[in-house]
Amino acid sequence: MPTFQGNTTSKLPDAPTSIFAVMSHLAQKEKAINLSQGYPDFPTSPELIELVSKAMREGFNQYAPMPGIMSLREVISEKIASLYGTVYHPESEITVTAGATQAIYTIISAMVQKGDEVIIFAPAYDCYEPSIRLNGGKAIEIELRPPTYGMPWEQLASAIGEKTRMIIINTPHNPTGTVLSQDDMMQLERLVRDTDIVILSDEVYEHIVFDGLEHQSVARFPGLAERSFLVASFGKTFHNTGWKMGYCAGPELLMKEFRNVHQFNVFSVNHPVQRALSVYLKDAGNYLSLPDFFQEKRDKFLGAIQGSGFSFTPSKGTYFQLLYYVNISDEHDVVLAKKWTRELKLASIPVSVFYHQKTDHKVLRFCFAKSEETLMRGAAILNKIKSS
Repeated sequence: MPTFQGNTTSKLPDAPTSIFAVMSHLAQKEKAINLSQGYPDFPTSPELIELVSKAMREGFNQYAPMPGIMSLREVISEKIASLYGTVYHPESEITVTAGATQAIYTIISAMVQKGDEVIIFAPAYDCYEPSIRLNGGKAIEIELRPPTYGMPWEQLASAIGEKTRMIIINTPHNPTGTVLSQDDMMQLERLVRDTDIVILSDEVYEHIVFDGLEHQSVARFPGLAERSFLVASFGKTFHNTGWKMGYCAGPELLMKEFRNVHQFNVFSVNHPVQRALSVYLKDAGNYLSLPDFFQEKRDKFLGAIQGSGFSFTPSKGTYFQLLYYVNISDEHDVVLAKKWTRELKLASIPVSVFYHQKTDHKVLRFCFAKSEETLMRGAAILNKIKSS
């Protein structure tokens, strides 16, 4: 292949390769147990797979309508209304997307202009800041600190200014496993009242909350729902992250702007999978059973490492668990995560990469969306780790 001789100017000159790609590649290379990237190692529902196959056999293999097929948007509307009490009109307020990350990028592209500020809370999912920068905005990062990773409301109030266009929240939160409470959401509702600020609410783990807690969606709060994009993921919910299926819900005025961009960067999302999901979602048990399903995995994993040198607070949501290793090693978390992947054959994600400043609190993130066998093998390795 000849080398391009022209001039190129990178829009993201300092962008590293995603830590998820790095650690999963290293885990594969080292034949390590992969508790790093957030995907299950158990199969998706055979019923759902058959519904996809059936849709293919019946000929639903061409473009779907740009916003998504109506039968899926209708059942999404019913689901949100049933869970959170707000009705989103399927015709004008719900769009099916190629996963949550696409929805997030499309929202930012639609709403953020050059010079706008977007407030994010770190540790933050790694697509937020680059998406903001690519669209001419500036990310204003507010750090959440261990062990509680609670919302610093006074700091947020101080950060809001004339240039603030958007606030991005994520609950349940990746990577910390915390959840926003009803009081948190009411605080946010008060802070943005009488402003033009738009909320991007990343709720991809909405059905994975533990210990009897309820997910506090923006859809529950009228003062937030009126100015928010709600982002959700079928891949996280139904154990098929590789299908890249999700949706975005929001008031008609905002959704119109979303679709203005969506029609040009994606246009149409996987048609047979939409057909399958429109049927599968009608049984609410397929997602309402998830808290118990994943809490059992969390509890078995934490029970198995109870006597280890790690300290932890049980995750309140998501399928991630943070482990603090301050009593074991003083090495930087990125160095240690790679070292343990190579030497101990156990892969995790260093939490410092979720901060723009690469703040290292000596914390690693482990994914427990795995089979019991995988979790117990991983726990056995963690129990053998001694102080260095």
